Amino acid sequence: MLEQQRVMSRRGNGLGMFNGLEWRDKMKGLKVHQEKHYLMWEDGTPFFYLGDTAWELFHRLDREEVAEYLERRAAQGFHVVQAAALAELDGIYMGNAYGHRPLVLEEGRVCLPGKQGESFSGAEECEAYWKHVDWVVHRAGELGLFIGILPCWGDKWNKKWGCGPEIFLDSDSAYEYGAWIGERYRGDWNVIWILGGDRPVENEGQESVLDAMAAGIRSRDTRHLMTFHPSGASCSTDFLKCKPYIDFNCCQSGHGLEGYESWKFIGKMQEEEEKPCLDMEPRYEGHPACFQPEYGVFWGEREVRQNGYWNLLQGACGCVYGNHGVWCFCREKDSGHLKTWREGLEEKGAGQMRYMEQLRLCRPFFELRPAPELVEQEEWCGQYIAAARGDKYAFLYTPYGQEMKVHLEKMGDGPVQCSWFDPADGVFKKKEIWPPCPVVLRPPDAGHDWVAVLDF
Repeated sequence: MLEQQRVMSRRGNGLGMFNGLEWRDKMKGLKVHQEKHYLMWEDGTPFFYLGDTAWELFHRLDREEVAEYLERRAAQGFHVVQAAALAELDGIYMGNAYGHRPLVLEEGRVCLPGKQGESFSGAEECEAYWKHVDWVVHRAGELGLFIGILPCWGDKWNKKWGCGPEIFLDSDSAYEYGAWIGERYRGDWNVIWILGGDRPVENEGQESVLDAMAAGIRSRDTRHLMTFHPSGASCSTDFLKCKPYIDFNCCQSGHGLEGYESWKFIGKMQEEEEKPCLDMEPRYEGHPACFQPEYGVFWGEREVRQNGYWNLLQGACGCVYGNHGVWCFCREKDSGHLKTWREGLEEKGAGQMRYMEQLRLCRPFFELRPAPELVEQEEWCGQYIAAARGDKYAFLYTPYGQEMKVHLEKMGDGPVQCSWFDPADGVFKKKEIWPPCPVVLRPPDAGHDWVAVLDF
């Protein structure tokens, strides 16, 4: 029965799918689908990139805390955890939870443990830092989670703002580091490489640094996917278009008002390059709107869902969640952080992310394409109705429960079944049958977002 029936989860649903702990053994690895819109496992099974931003994970948490975080995110249905190996918040000079630093700078030279012929004061401390990173990656793998590893945050190659320091100023140092970290993690099944780190590429020198770091990684690891995390309100195609080492593109729609139009970033990347794409950093739950806590407005579950469904129905290969207390692992509340990281783990938006994946997987996955011709749009961007279709189905997302003027005649000659999906709880709550003609669809109730699932 459709009403009150949840869509089935990809994990443990009894329909031949595999839980997270079985992925590494059954699926082995990830690749780009042959039509270049989505990601998949090596056996052809769809892979939905459901990620969480935990940028300071390696730097700020001890192992007990890491285990707590990873276990909770795995239980919530996440598949990817994104973290910076060389962290943003004074990640070079300030040690991790155990007081260990990742590297030593000697006259501008980056000294890392285990490099051939490398001998320097502090090598044991640095090795201890990386053994902690090793442990995190391995523990995530045991839980069926990928780690999206940023080799370094962007202030390490473009200190436009932040702590820095800039330590990768030439191709040689970047290549050497890339080869070193690529060698260290090439044997782990659950790695995705994420270059960049919230900074723009402003000149050829910076581009050559990123090219070299990617080349260094690829000299040791040709197995794992690679992408780029750009600065706010921009796309990877703005900076690294047509780079062969970029397997899928990413944008950062960001935390300001421009984030309302996140679907435009997805569309832009699709127009510029035929690769899967993703919004790696949309509006965070608990983030002060437009970076202004004094306004007293913080993004919540509604904004998280809006960006997620807008992006998915534009053709994104998954969704990424962020929480303002979690990414930095906030321990004390302040005017800009209303919850600690543990409280942030339980925010409503985090628990609702899995419903996006469940909805996508309840219909043929690789068929879905944007279909704006199906619906008439409101002028205000916040009212944007996202529409996408497969061969025999369509999804329409109304962000505020407003009625939708839909052209069902463009879907086929027969009747259309409309089922209403509630993104807040993952439940189908109403079913209607409509003739193939222009109609006005009204959600079960107004005031919050809905997805109309059309079958024809």
